[in-house]
Amino acid sequence: MTQPRPLGFWSATALVVGSMIGSGAFLLPAALAPFGAASLLGWGITLAGAMLLAITFARLAMRWPQTGGPYVFARNAFGELPGFVIAWSYWISIWCATAAIAVAFAGSVGAIFPALTATPLRAAACALGALWLCSGVNLIGLREAGGLQLVTTLLKLLPLLLFGLIALWFVDAKHYTPFNPTDRSLPDVANAAVALTLWAMLGLEAATVPAGSTENAQSTVPRATVLGTLLAGVATILACTAVLGLLPREVLAQSQAPMADAARSLWGPAAGVTLAVVMAISCFGALNGWILLSAQLPFAAARDGMFPAPFTRLDKGGTPVVGVIVSSVLASALVAANYSRSLVQVFTFSILLSTAATLLPYVVSSAAWLVRGTGALSRTLAALALAYSLYALFGIGTEALAWGAVLILAGLPLYAWMRRRRAEPAA
Repeated sequence: MTQPRPLGFWSATALVVGSMIGSGAFLLPAALAPFGAASLLGWGITLAGAMLLAITFARLAMRWPQTGGPYVFARNAFGELPGFVIAWSYWISIWCATAAIAVAFAGSVGAIFPALTATPLRAAACALGALWLCSGVNLIGLREAGGLQLVTTLLKLLPLLLFGLIALWFVDAKHYTPFNPTDRSLPDVANAAVALTLWAMLGLEAATVPAGSTENAQSTVPRATVLGTLLAGVATILACTAVLGLLPREVLAQSQAPMADAARSLWGPAAGVTLAVVMAISCFGALNGWILLSAQLPFAAARDGMFPAPFTRLDKGGTPVVGVIVSSVLASALVAANYSRSLVQVFTFSILLSTAATLLPYVVSSAAWLVRGTGALSRTLAALALAYSLYALFGIGTEALAWGAVLILAGLPLYAWMRRRRAEPAA
């Protein structure tokens, strides 16, 4: 039976934009405030690296337009074990990101209705409610999940672009001076800013993961990947840079909702609430996108005998049911296990796990095109993407690297078990 292909170009582009623009665009101005205008150096490096990766993923998707994204690229280029390691690492990064975005959604709802997140238990319940609502939409079918992704992406991309463009007219240049308000060198500031801005660029590879469910994937996925990355990158940088010019650094650094506070300072309380609503929609859309990916990745690995066979089970709408449920349960467990902490602590912990587990697939995917690709220019771009990925990987710190190593080692027993099971019929 031919697998249905319910995702088109705009749904695939929305998956990229929607997965990238989640919580980061709305929360990063506070984290970047201490670096002032010098944070633009970090944004420049991050966007350049993201576009190099997007072009590399586009070339890989043209060569191997199969469901699985980074897993498929690693397996086809380097073999089974590297393929499994990337599938395992990337899958972990997805459900950790799901947990982080669910928590960010609860935080944005709390900015509108404080009583809903007044206690850690209420906040966790709000996060879990959103997570399972998106899981339910995905279980209805891929077409419905893609439609929801398209709507939520439009509802957050357009306001974000409008806010950035309009707010630029109101910025106060004195907030950008001095250019580097820290006592650190510009290279140090750039490195610190890259580590922070990287979270906002994760998800650029999203369209490559459900390629087998995408119409005319060989041309649709590459175009969606490059366009989606460019749209999300420009909108995020524009909005974050405008916010830096609207509020004093000291105020911005203490803000729990920097973009909403900036809008409130310009246009009053109603504008602040409006931006908080946009952030809630943004997080909800990103949550939907990551849940969609969380099922497609293990489906691809299970189809090749790398993950347990139940992950290949599809419902009538073409959704890998087991993948949605297991990934959502794991993300829920991460939220629930930390519910006694503050939202910020849970969010930070989840980001740490997700970023550590995502960078390895970026490294291996870039290396895959460098080794197996064609064309001097595209391989040069892949080499630059690989250099950026390694720079980002080692720049996130020893704690994140340690978590990444532990997570990979935890998956090796599963690989050994699955390999033994595949060998049994031949024995």
